[in-house]
Amino acid sequence: MFQAQDSREFSKIACSRLGVVSRHIAPQASQPCGKSRADSLVPDREGFYIEDSDKGDEVDFPPFVSRSHASAQYGARSARSPLSRISGPAASAASVAGPIAGKSTDATSTAPLHWIFASGLKADSRDSNHPSSTSGPEPPSAEPVALVIGAGDAIGSAVARRFAREGYVAVVVRRNGSKLQVLVDGIAADGGKAVGFGVDARREDQVAQLVATVEAEIGPIHVMVFNIGANVKFNVVDTNSRVYFKVWEMACLAGFLASREAAQRMLVRNSGTIIFTGATASVRGAAGFSAFSGAKHALRALAQCLAKELGPQGIHVSHVVIDGAVDTPWIRESFPDMVWEKDKVDGLVQPDDVADLYWSLHMQKRSGWTFEVDLRPWKEKW
Repeated sequence: MFQAQDSREFSKIACSRLGVVSRHIAPQASQPCGKSRADSLVPDREGFYIEDSDKGDEVDFPPFVSRSHASAQYGARSARSPLSRISGPAASAASVAGPIAGKSTDATSTAPLHWIFASGLKADSRDSNHPSSTSGPEPPSAEPVALVIGAGDAIGSAVARRFAREGYVAVVVRRNGSKLQVLVDGIAADGGKAVGFGVDARREDQVAQLVATVEAEIGPIHVMVFNIGANVKFNVVDTNSRVYFKVWEMACLAGFLASREAAQRMLVRNSGTIIFTGATASVRGAAGFSAFSGAKHALRALAQCLAKELGPQGIHVSHVVIDGAVDTPWIRESFPDMVWEKDKVDGLVQPDDVADLYWSLHMQKRSGWTFEVDLRPWKEKW
């Protein structure tokens, strides 16, 4: 079953298709893959451009990845972080909680999560693993949680703000947690509730710890939005295994980990919503985007499998194809001529419009669930 799979099984299948010859790669500045951008492209330390909704966050491409290296890497990682397995409504509360920071019996589990609260709100003294001291989050309550993984400056932030306005606790996640402070403060200033976490969504142990902590100490996850991409542009002959694997790891494996952990908790309640941010590259390829399009196709297939497996158990899974350039500072700086033309005719996808769509998907009755929807500006060619 889906919720019983671990990253070793998931990654071995992908790694078995990777090549074993490494090449020198000349970094190329990426252009929009047709219309495949979720948020911003960001260069990492090696010059690769990574779209993961976290502009400015640093991404480490591993050295050459062979089949045995990847299997060993993920085997060791998985062994460090045993995950709770939930078999149905009769599962105990302890099994749902899983290995929580400071409460796990696994001596080799990851370091405690760092909580990001609104400015002026310090962490809870009842748990020494929270930063600072004195007052902090209330114990778990009936308030629903919207977990946004990939809470960058455009779509991810807009989704978090939208759900917070509706009374949800917005739990926002990105690798560089310090960049969440502005978003968390903004939601609080508008009267909403938000908590941020700096988590690498490619790490199975960190994702398991994140979801367990949210469920045990903040509230039940009613909706999980996966908004991470990994857009790079390389000719296929210049794409080595480490590039292909890293793009897949960010855009697909991370989605598998996040959705599996969320689904385990949702199944106990027989309800919940899981939404994946897709792209034009999710449904058709383009020259120069073999890695990105391959990963996004895989994420779409994952979403389809989840919809068929989890739907009959009360969980709504939806995949959204963002078929247009999203209005972000990076897009405006990098493509001023295109933006000037599109601005005249409402030709850029607005993050708030995406957020409204995600809210409407979450509110659908099960008598009329949408699995996949395309979102594009009215004059976008398709």
